[in-house]
Amino acid sequence: MARTLSLSFTSSYNQPNYLNQTNHFKSHKQSLLSQKQTYPFVNFSKSSHYNLILTCSTSQHSSSCSTSSSPTLLSPLQTGTFLSNQDLEKLQFLQDFSYFQELESGSMWVRVMRDDELDMIVGLLAESFVESMVMPKGYVNLLGILVKQYLVERRSLMPHTATLIGFYKGNDDQGEGELAGTVEISFNKKGANASPPSPTPPKDSPYICNMTVKKSLRRRGIGWHLLKASEELICQMSFSRDIYLHCRMIDVAPFNMYTRAGYSVLETDNILILLTLQRRKHLMCKKITVPASYSEMDVPE
Repeated sequence: MARTLSLSFTSSYNQPNYLNQTNHFKSHKQSLLSQKQTYPFVNFSKSSHYNLILTCSTSQHSSSCSTSSSPTLLSPLQTGTFLSNQDLEKLQFLQDFSYFQELESGSMWVRVMRDDELDMIVGLLAESFVESMVMPKGYVNLLGILVKQYLVERRSLMPHTATLIGFYKGNDDQGEGELAGTVEISFNKKGANASPPSPTPPKDSPYICNMTVKKSLRRRGIGWHLLKASEELICQMSFSRDIYLHCRMIDVAPFNMYTRAGYSVLETDNILILLTLQRRKHLMCKKITVPASYSEMDVPE
């Protein structure tokens, strides 16, 4: 799954096969419209990468000064953006979203990234990118600058996009667990990237990309459940029945995982893409069944 970077960086690396894990996840019954908010939404409380293709758009998102009477997302990543009441409700839903799964070797849980977790996600993605491109480790810091710029831009587009992070705790581990992986979701055309990778997915449909699992925690089913958590959140945030992602042709294990999860190939890069020093990719799609109750939560963008 992928994004394109304006500097044309493209990467991915073979991931372990997560298919031996059983797929179970809990449905969330909470409605996005269950709480009507009339106050500004304030900061969130402090508290194996599959075909990574970074995207750093140079476009600037307009911002406005916030006031106490205007619905505003306040974040250290931006000066403020005016949002509708429905957007505020979606932001609150994203803040409250959680996914938990017991694994054979432990347990994992997934939620939306918080402001103070940005740097550790930058490090995870930058290291994954360097590894997938077989680049010297000295490039991690340079790529980290590009990744941080990208994540800041994407975060400013919430609730039309979201970055999820997963934590893992072994059966014998003490403490709260450790960072295990991350994945990014675009829910609609307002969250879609201006320059999506080829083959191009529809901008008005949900898109999953930049999935990364910490190297020391692979082969535990974490990638599979990052995917399942993404699908569950999409079911509750999007009106669309189609989910798209990219997979490089050479990445057999991720391709098998996506196929098992119900994704099928719609289109494949032309061989001429090799002239741009990129790997050929499949555009894959899965049709999901959204319960009738979910369709009342969202209005097509």
